[in-house]
Amino acid sequence: MDAILEMRGITKEFPGVKALDNVNMVVKPGEIRALCGENGAGKSTLMKVLSGVYPHGSYDGEILYKGKPMAFRKIADSEHEGIVIIHQELALVPHMSIAENIFLGNEIAKNGVIDRHETNRRTAELLAKVGLRESPETKVGELGMGKQQLIEIAKALSKKVELLILDEPTSSLNEHDSAALLRLLASFREQGMTAIMISHKLNEISEICDSITVLRDGATVSHHSGMVPESQIIKDMVGRSMDDRYPPREPKIGDVIMKVRDWTVAEEGGDGRLLVNNANFDLKQGEVLGIAGLMGAGRTELAMSLFGRSVGIFKNGTVTIHGKSVDVSTVSKAIKAGLAYVTEDRKSLGLILEDSIRRNIPLANLPGVAKNGIIDRHKEGKIAQDYRKAINIRAPNIDQATMNLSGGNQQKVVLAKWLFSEPEILILDEPTRGIDVGAKYEIYTIIRDLAAAGKSIIVISSEMPELLGITDRVIVMNEGRLVGEMPTAQATQERIMSVIIKSGHDLTEEDITPEEIEAETAHV
Repeated sequence: MDAILEMRGITKEFPGVKALDNVNMVVKPGEIRALCGENGAGKSTLMKVLSGVYPHGSYDGEILYKGKPMAFRKIADSEHEGIVIIHQELALVPHMSIAENIFLGNEIAKNGVIDRHETNRRTAELLAKVGLRESPETKVGELGMGKQQLIEIAKALSKKVELLILDEPTSSLNEHDSAALLRLLASFREQGMTAIMISHKLNEISEICDSITVLRDGATVSHHSGMVPESQIIKDMVGRSMDDRYPPREPKIGDVIMKVRDWTVAEEGGDGRLLVNNANFDLKQGEVLGIAGLMGAGRTELAMSLFGRSVGIFKNGTVTIHGKSVDVSTVSKAIKAGLAYVTEDRKSLGLILEDSIRRNIPLANLPGVAKNGIIDRHKEGKIAQDYRKAINIRAPNIDQATMNLSGGNQQKVVLAKWLFSEPEILILDEPTRGIDVGAKYEIYTIIRDLAAAGKSIIVISSEMPELLGITDRVIVMNEGRLVGEMPTAQATQERIMSVIIKSGHDLTEEDITPEEIEAETAHV
């Protein structure tokens, strides 16, 4: 069999939008094919057509699976043929057990009664296949994102999957969990499974995928058998060469604007473990300060606790801005002090997805669009329209629901919301998570322009190349402590990892060999 899947001339339209335009793709048995493109290029739409989320008859074109034409009218139809999709937003029920989640809607029963013994036995077998040792009765909500992603794969395996579709499978994982997932996919390939992987992470595509299809503006741009340089993939995705992934910048850094001293925050409940342990740092006007560290190092906890003590139990510490002590004990007080915080979870915490761009942008500064306590709809619309143009939010109009925007444009709406609050200090937590390389460049440009205008910016990122590409100075966190600081011009990934390793093991610099640093960098 030359192809397990052929998609021919797939065209899908929504009111006023052609999401897919004559898309073609061929997938061979036993390969992992990457599906790449900018946010809004049509990748997820194409996979929803394939899996039956968009039923036969709602699109034009033909799907051949194992040489036979398919007309899937619902997800159950494609799953019956062995095609299983794992969406970017995990569909697990946190208060149910692993076993209950894996067989939800596909329960094992005898005489109409769920057979829990057999369910748990089969769940244990599936968990072993994905490398998990948890009890089948463990609640899913007690597990980290990496293990939840593996449970989704175990759920797919329970349906006797032959073609596995993964939509941004590592977007919410740390590098260690991402590496483990890629190794698992490689082992499935060795066993003959076929996969399609949507991903923005070009390094992961180069590592695991056998071939690549690139979409742009809903159309097929290119197919590549075997790996090609990342620069070629980027050019295909965005339609232009991007030799420099980070916009050029000439920093204009002024005096210290904010000082954080002895900042300490404990975990709620439990044994009172310190999430942030006696943190001290300064931030200068016009500076882009990066915070590096592994997942769980305390970076987000530091940011959220500074922004209205939004996490943990505050123990002690002070914040001064322009030499004066400020109260940041609530979100409203933190905003009044000149702080803004762009969360790493834009969909759950950053936006009201059902609401429009118009309604989302003023949320952090409603008095700015009100008269006598009543929202001025004309002013609200003008503000939203001004920001839409200023930071290039791509949407038909400001009344577009934010849930229908691409990830990059959703992130711009979140940025606009906080920029409208007129902050002096902007904290950006994973500002480019889950968005494509072209949209990343636009976000980087916004950060550069804000710094040039005198704003002071803190960037938290799990992507070390990103920190090294856009910041002026990097501080390093590990286990809740600030353990290192260096100008970005003198920073490297290896040097940052060296600081993390030493701080975690109480070693001196002489105790860490270059080989150990290289190995740990590769591991994480």
